[in-house]
Amino acid sequence: MKLFSLALFAALSATSFAKSYPVTGNTVNCRSGPGTSYGVKKSYQKGQSVSISCQTSGTSVSGNNIWDKTSDGCYVADYYIKTGVNGYVTTKCGSTSGSGGSSGSYCKKINTAGVNLVAQWEGFVPSPKPDPIGLPTVGYGHLCQKKNCAEVKYKFPLSQTTAKQLLSDDLPKYTACLAGYLNSKVKLNDNQLAALTSWTFNVGCGNVKTSTLIKRLNKGDNPNTVASQELPNWRKAGGKVMQGLVNRRKAEIKLFKTASSKQAYPKCQ
Repeated sequence: MKLFSLALFAALSATSFAKSYPVTGNTVNCRSGPGTSYGVKKSYQKGQSVSISCQTSGTSVSGNNIWDKTSDGCYVADYYIKTGVNGYVTTKCGSTSGSGGSSGSYCKKINTAGVNLVAQWEGFVPSPKPDPIGLPTVGYGHLCQKKNCAEVKYKFPLSQTTAKQLLSDDLPKYTACLAGYLNSKVKLNDNQLAALTSWTFNVGCGNVKTSTLIKRLNKGDNPNTVASQELPNWRKAGGKVMQGLVNRRKAEIKLFKTASSKQAYPKCQ
């Protein structure tokens, strides 16, 4: 009973120090992680007041990559919360992965080989249109967040140059969520991190977080063995095996197994 009272007091105290701010969007989703690929836990309505316990970086929404962790334990895009400033208003959250141990010193940008791999397999789309399973995309695999990809700051139709710029804007958040799921004992070179970022970009942070691949790497299994055995399993879209995904996984494995002396995770050389 005494332990319960202390735990309850701690929880109430933590909540009481969280600041509250109004929601500006009509219906704003609160997700299990800081990004649009995470599952929706609940929704807030316009004008509703939410308490923010901490903030972290995640998927960029209309140029704002800050996500607010609410007292409900889920994450909402800061773009839809009226905090009164364009930056952080409270402390940064710790690791959001549960099993991750990244100190934040990993390579934030992947190498050229990785960027080119993503661009090759995503394909160039100058103006928004549905991908093979009906999701609206543009550029090199940018998944539209608003009608007609209104969040994209570059003019349509995109050139290959502006599409690469958009891809460069998008990729770091996928490298970040990947790094958040890996513990600090995992060692990856720049080709390995790039290959896994390509995979993450393709399947989404939520799927990566719960994958056997991440669990095996964190357990200490040989990275090359894990990549060779686990990446080929991610070959379906809309429930169907896609030859393009089969080929992409082969390309990612090839890059992953390409030797490199440059360390990229957990520290960037």
